[in-house]
Amino acid sequence: MLLYRLGRWYLLETSMAMRASQFARLPTPTGRLIFLGDSITEGGLWDEWFPETRPVNRGIGGNTIGDVLGRLDTAIDSPAAVFLLIGTNDLSMGRSTHRVAADMRRLVAVIRHRAPCAPLFVQSVLPRRARFADRIRELNDAYREIAAAADAVYIDLWPALADAGGVLRSDFTRDGLHLSGAGYAVWVDALRPYVSRIA
Repeated sequence: MLLYRLGRWYLLETSMAMRASQFARLPTPTGRLIFLGDSITEGGLWDEWFPETRPVNRGIGGNTIGDVLGRLDTAIDSPAAVFLLIGTNDLSMGRSTHRVAADMRRLVAVIRHRAPCAPLFVQSVLPRRARFADRIRELNDAYREIAAAADAVYIDLWPALADAGGVLRSDFTRDGLHLSGAGYAVWVDALRPYVSRIA
């Protein structure tokens, strides 16, 4: 079991580094709608969901808030808008909601500094399995306050994706964390009114 976990960790670390190295070689996109986050963002086919906006996917699987903060040079340069979804991996690592919120506050402040005029959308952490529900709700309350303080828009995805028990709906996932096509379609519907302001 330990070797299996180490193998998965190695594959994830390798995948993260390979994707980040591509971003480092590419010009930082300007004037584009940026989707920024972890594997849930990475998995979205944003250029096909929103072809009229020519979005750029800057999601990397396994990323924490600190990881995103460390790679903003390859993501943020006069963007048309930023859609940020991050934090679930921080919770998986056992970090307190207080610490995750503090890290998110810093990330949002740095994005605001880099792109003071760009619309910034802070998305709620998505529901997961039941054992995460209370912590995610608490964190999302903090995210709402962080967004308001930074003149950003908070997008609450919880009602669209959670079941009555606060769990990611089973028809939207196969592993209790990542989204299926049906899950992405619901997420896209929730984002469309905000994206349409930019297009």
